[in-house]
Amino acid sequence: MKSFILGLGLMFVSLPVFANDLEPAIKDFGFFYNVPSHAPITQNTHFKIAFDVGKGAQKGEQNNGMNSLARFINMHIAHGIKPENIELALVIHGSASVDVLDNNTYKNRFEVDNKNQSLIEQLLVNNTVVYVCGQSATHYKVAPEQLIKGVKMSLSAMTAHAQLQQQGYTLNPF
Repeated sequence: MKSFILGLGLMFVSLPVFANDLEPAIKDFGFFYNVPSHAPITQNTHFKIAFDVGKGAQKGEQNNGMNSLARFINMHIAHGIKPENIELALVIHGSASVDVLDNNTYKNRFEVDNKNQSLIEQLLVNNTVVYVCGQSATHYKVAPEQLIKGVKMSLSAMTAHAQLQQQGYTLNPF
């Protein structure tokens, strides 16, 4: 019986959480695991990071690559980093280009809702810029007027990354 109860306790320790029971900045996305003993993060740390997502979600599903930005924001705010000290950029290309279609266009094309729209909208109001590669968008027949409001069309993903690096963004390696 003790091992069963201990097993249940360990199971709950590894569930995704929002640390300190704070309301997450990005709701319904960006769950993370609490890590009680981690290297310290100074409270004045300023993050300026670009994320690259080229793999699209399955039709009607959430794009896990995009969800990484929500996890980054929620996790660091929960651990004391000020929201204004988190500046993220999302560069979309390849098959992920259709994941930033507005819901009406997405639904007309795939006959299901775009589960990424709420995530993108929340990222945009949480100090994140979102670019879609114009080369990929053209290939996947995504026009600028079909994008979720606030998503910007770049000449290419390469262009967006080069410009972001010049603005001081580092590239998230995964």
